[in-house]
Amino acid sequence: MQRIVDLIAAVANLAARIGNSLRWLGPTLARIAVGLVFVQSGWGKLHSLDSVTDYFASLGLPNPAFQAALASTAELVCGTLLLIGFATRFATVPLIITMCVAIRTAKWDDIDGVISVFTTIEGLYIVLCIWLATTGAGPLSIDALLARWYARRSQAPKATNNEALRRVLTVGA
Repeated sequence: MQRIVDLIAAVANLAARIGNSLRWLGPTLARIAVGLVFVQSGWGKLHSLDSVTDYFASLGLPNPAFQAALASTAELVCGTLLLIGFATRFATVPLIITMCVAIRTAKWDDIDGVISVFTTIEGLYIVLCIWLATTGAGPLSIDALLARWYARRSQAPKATNNEALRRVLTVGA
């Protein structure tokens, strides 16, 4: 019996080590997948803005031309930010709002409860965006690169005013 317990513990330990070493994969793939979807969607909507405006008008949205341009631009810009992993936590907010509006206006007749929200693709995008907003872009992103740079910069010893002045004067001489 002890051998079985030891084997299970060893397998669990191995799974934990593999999972920890691949921790970067989840946020990276989520960012790329969601980013690509929104870039493609925003690009397509911006290039057929008249039909998007007509669709928004058919849904009864106020000021459909403005809302079509706003939603399309938000999808393209925020999708691009997700793709490169820059300002990820901020970029998810307009996308979540856009998906909430899409569910409320275009999918509302198909919703019969909270669970059915998650059966829509918009609901799944909301879940992924919330996950990215709470966990961040992951280590393979511009956000992580900037965080590492800022941490190194803030840990560097601060020069006194006299030392800084001396450096400026010697560089300028």
